[in-house]
Amino acid sequence: MDTGKIVARIKGILTEPQTEWPVIAAEPETMKGLFTSYIMIVAALPAVAGFIKHSLIGVSALGIHARAPFVAGLLHMVLSYVLSLAVIYLMSLIINALAPTFGGSKDPVQALKAAAYAWTAAWVAGIAIIVPWLGALIALAGAIYGIYLLYLGLPATMKCPRDMAAGYTAVSFIIALVLSWIVGIVLALALGAGFGGAVVLDHARTQVDRDNDNISVDAPVIDRIAAAGAQAGRMGKEKVEAIEPDTLKAFLPEGVDGRKRQGSEASREGGAGMQVSTANATYGDDPAHAIRLEIVDMGGARAMMAVAMALAPESEQDTGHGYEKSHTEGGRVIHEKWDTQAKDGEYGVMVGKRFNVQASGNVDSIDQLKAAVDAVDMDKLEALRDEGVSAK
Repeated sequence: MDTGKIVARIKGILTEPQTEWPVIAAEPETMKGLFTSYIMIVAALPAVAGFIKHSLIGVSALGIHARAPFVAGLLHMVLSYVLSLAVIYLMSLIINALAPTFGGSKDPVQALKAAAYAWTAAWVAGIAIIVPWLGALIALAGAIYGIYLLYLGLPATMKCPRDMAAGYTAVSFIIALVLSWIVGIVLALALGAGFGGAVVLDHARTQVDRDNDNISVDAPVIDRIAAAGAQAGRMGKEKVEAIEPDTLKAFLPEGVDGRKRQGSEASREGGAGMQVSTANATYGDDPAHAIRLEIVDMGGARAMMAVAMALAPESEQDTGHGYEKSHTEGGRVIHEKWDTQAKDGEYGVMVGKRFNVQASGNVDSIDQLKAAVDAVDMDKLEALRDEGVSAK
């Protein structure tokens, strides 16, 4: 395994896709070689991250911290990994079969390249599942960016005309959604619904018209994805040093909603360009009803956050004893979750496509959590969005 080569390829396809795809298309490869030297390695990243999240770190809710049983977590990791390999192979078969329809040339190896390297963004972003809520948003951004990568890659690998690439991508994307949905069902049936999930992009509208065996696709969402993907590609060329922990800590107020700050901490982790800074504090004398306020600078992940915020769908779910919803307001993505029975929830705001400010706790109403977030000077924080950014 050539780790350096894999890292270089990941960096190339994520930050310089326009120039990387022709290089990929020209490389002599085999199906087996692609799987053993790249796919089987990179596809393991989100599976391992999921295992770490659920079985080693665990999840917290209602003041309770729990971990999935080790064996169940291990089974989920292996099964999700195997299914992800199967999905990539199936997608390559579908991409290959669709090639003539969109003016391309059939080539099973090139089709596997298109599927695997476009999927790279989702695999890499899937590592972020370890981070609560924000990780899910980054993972979604990775999947969306993968659509853009496929859009750029099909003309190079499958030799389809550039003006047919949007339709080719749209049809492939729909099929990929169906396959992912099936995989989610399989995982849920095998291991319990707690591990599953589905993402629906409500704004995607694709129409397929058949006329004399020709397919034309009107997919305006592809244009939006392409624009957001291009922006992420430009931002991906940047090196971002996360904000100094003490600078973030200074944004934590002395008190929120009548509660005094009881303690605070701040840290910065990771390497240059992929650093994360965190500052958090607890407010209130009663630990069972305290508010936890956290500010996170995602640093190098801001390129993916730009994609997520550009295309993030608004959603609202009634949980039966509360709700969970995400929406955009004033250019900022807001996420809120509330349990009316347990009087427990969280409220977060994404600022400057880089910072996440979130309050959580067991309180009387979610308005108290909103007040905690509002106590942070958002405008001043957003003014730091380009702090520590330089060209690679």
